[in-house]
Amino acid sequence: MDMKLEVVVIPVSDVDRAKEFYESTLGWRLDADIARGDEFRIVQLTPPGSGCSIQFGTNVSAAAPGSAESLYLIVSDIEAARSELVARGVDVSEVFHEGVGGARFHDPGREPGRAAEGTSYGSFATFSDPDGNGWLFQEITTRLPGRVDADTTYSSVDDLKSALVRAAAAHGEHEKRIGEADPDWPDWYADYMVREQAGEELPV
Repeated sequence: MDMKLEVVVIPVSDVDRAKEFYESTLGWRLDADIARGDEFRIVQLTPPGSGCSIQFGTNVSAAAPGSAESLYLIVSDIEAARSELVARGVDVSEVFHEGVGGARFHDPGREPGRAAEGTSYGSFATFSDPDGNGWLFQEITTRLPGRVDADTTYSSVDDLKSALVRAAAAHGEHEKRIGEADPDWPDWYADYMVREQAGEELPV
């Protein structure tokens, strides 16, 4: 039986302020804002391209506001993702990679810049909402085996565009190796992109 993570509840102290941040500042989609008098209110928003949403509200969580940590947001281009949030007025850390294991979760051990050779899963940036709930950008360009469904899917236009750019660059190297234009390039692109999404060995 499939079990798909649908919603993560985060604790906030001011529902309207949190809604303003996630909807207007970050640009996340508002799915619901439902109140039952003054005693209960629930707000749900979804990040662009995400299959999982967040909820917060009144009498939704007993956790201390701002106590959520390291909520992962997966992006295919961490510099572009960071630049977009900075342009929206969000205080985002510089891109970093881990000098020691686990440094993504705390400052000591972080090294400036992207991971060597742009290693998938290796580059990070952080930001917080107005209550201090912590978010973590992680750049993933190639998934580990078993981390994607058999069907190749892309969560956004930007993700698909990035995959096509990587396939085009790899195909250019392929044509250099064979010494001629490849008339079957659509097949080569498709094979490359499916293998990349599945974390399999890439064609050459």
